[in-house]
Amino acid sequence: MKKYVEWGRETIEAEIEALSACAARLDESFSLAAREIAACKGKVIVSGVGKSGRVGEKMAATFASLGCPSFFMHAGEALHGDSGMMDGRDLLIVVSNSGETVEAVATARKAKELGLKVIAMTGRKESAIAKIADATIDIGVEREADPLGLAPTSSSTVTMAVGDALAVAVARAKGFSKADFAARHPGGALGKISSRQTGGDRKK
Repeated sequence: MKKYVEWGRETIEAEIEALSACAARLDESFSLAAREIAACKGKVIVSGVGKSGRVGEKMAATFASLGCPSFFMHAGEALHGDSGMMDGRDLLIVVSNSGETVEAVATARKAKELGLKVIAMTGRKESAIAKIADATIDIGVEREADPLGLAPTSSSTVTMAVGDALAVAVARAKGFSKADFAARHPGGALGKISSRQTGGDRKK
């Protein structure tokens, strides 16, 4: 039983280390990406495949929750008609740890053809996606947390954290308020909390 706890702690500590390294190297590229998102007149589209896609789904949901209209578009499906969801007012965030995922690269190229701003989140700043993008955020990690160093663990945690950081930075820049949050969360426990805080549950 003790080994399980040790392994669990080692995994969490490895991911904390990766997060700390990522936070330390955030630079003007992050700021540029946040400004582009804040200035977007359309929707923020997040795209990826595999684990990057799974994290991308959560990122899009967080952007929408914090006042930035957003949706997820699977990069594979984008090449089979879903690119029709994009127009020149939108912005694409494409997530690929390698920066070479064929579907993600092709989706980024298509977005540029349509006139979208493209933000790349990748672990390789010299990758194909980075060369296409208007801004590139480094989500690279020194090592994954699993014993083989192969499963997306530290890298997926860093990607999700950077997505949260972008969403929060943009929400703060836009002056997103508790009333704004309540308007988007009428249901569930969060809805009750935000409603109470904004006076939305006062008896008439």
